[in-house]
Amino acid sequence: MSRDSLASWLRYLETLHPNEMDLGLDRVREVAQRLDLLPVEVPVVTVAGTNGKGTTAAVMEAVLVELDRVVGVCSSPHFFRFNERIRVSGAEVDDAVIVESFEQIDHARRDISLTYFEFATLAALWVFKRLNVEIMVLEVGLGGRLDAVNIVDASVAVITSIALDHQQWLGSTRESIGAEKAGVLRRERPAVIADPDPPESVIKLIDELSVQAYFLGRDFALHDDRGGPDHQTHWHGWLSTRNGSKQQLPELPRESLLPVNICAALQALTLLGISFQDQQLHTALSRIKLRGRRERQELAGRRYILDVAHNPAAVDKLLEYINLSNGNGKIIALFSVMADKDVAQMIGACTGRFDEWFLGDQPEVPRACTAAFLASELSRQGHQLVRRCENIPQAFRQAQSTMSAGDTLVVFGSFFTVASVLPLLDEDRRKTKL
Repeated sequence: MSRDSLASWLRYLETLHPNEMDLGLDRVREVAQRLDLLPVEVPVVTVAGTNGKGTTAAVMEAVLVELDRVVGVCSSPHFFRFNERIRVSGAEVDDAVIVESFEQIDHARRDISLTYFEFATLAALWVFKRLNVEIMVLEVGLGGRLDAVNIVDASVAVITSIALDHQQWLGSTRESIGAEKAGVLRRERPAVIADPDPPESVIKLIDELSVQAYFLGRDFALHDDRGGPDHQTHWHGWLSTRNGSKQQLPELPRESLLPVNICAALQALTLLGISFQDQQLHTALSRIKLRGRRERQELAGRRYILDVAHNPAAVDKLLEYINLSNGNGKIIALFSVMADKDVAQMIGACTGRFDEWFLGDQPEVPRACTAAFLASELSRQGHQLVRRCENIPQAFRQAQSTMSAGDTLVVFGSFFTVASVLPLLDEDRRKTKL
């Protein structure tokens, strides 16, 4: 089999391991050691949590790029290109470099079987070493304790929100899930705890490892301040330094990024000893274009909100955002979700919030719920005006056909759902410029 392109390599990786997920560190650590990737010699921030990991990593990346630091970011999943998972100084790494990393990993692994995600993680570490990054930001894929990125010892660990998700892998309670997330903590090293009510399992491990923990609300925070003649909302807050002093943050404009994720990212950078000026922070935040996370677009007077919310906690946050940002028109849902999620609770959270629902099948995604199943659950919970379509693009176009100026279409449920719609919106935007 010829593997001279990134696409051919990715097809090959999908055939290597019998299971999509195989949590554990022994195999991936052994290959990393053969490649001389461990220990990592530069500062590392590892980001774990249920929701908010991608945003937190993106904020750190943007600030470090603004400071002219060579930062490597490993994130997942991707929307359109595998290269999105491996970025250096804000730019996706070229195909040729990733292919070279795959060749080296495949040679070194010999008889060791690796999953797609493990291959991707090793590729990121290989690329970062090859390109001499100064700082690494590693986003956990699933859990933390047994996730492939946890072969690297974090200089600073970040734990974002902890909620019920991936219960078949991580356990059925916040306590069990918290214990898995807290696996990225390291003895006597700093950690940023951005969950407002962390499970006792996290607190217990912090105490056992003598972790220098910085807690949301106690050591760092952002809060809103409504005032002034235009009643605009701005964020104010503070961080804590390693010596115990407080650092006030400048007034930050309200935007789509969750403030807790912004603040967690800035707190982690501060613990690394990285300082920034007010204007540098404003510039960095203004440049973040994080696709599919509360992404807002407007075309022909119609508003679109795209969010990868794929569990009940994320849906709750999305609905809070819609309340703050919606106008007076209809609010329409385009929804598709994976079958292993808590679909009933996600739909239940939306009671009375949408005027219409559009559903589409995703035949190319075996894990996705069928539109028929979702329609049945919506009906069971009393939702009306539900339309089933053959696929997501068709659902999007049908939803568009019902919209008037001032209406809002909310696309949510999974990365796959949002990824199916983004190209259609981009196409519409290009047409308007012709």
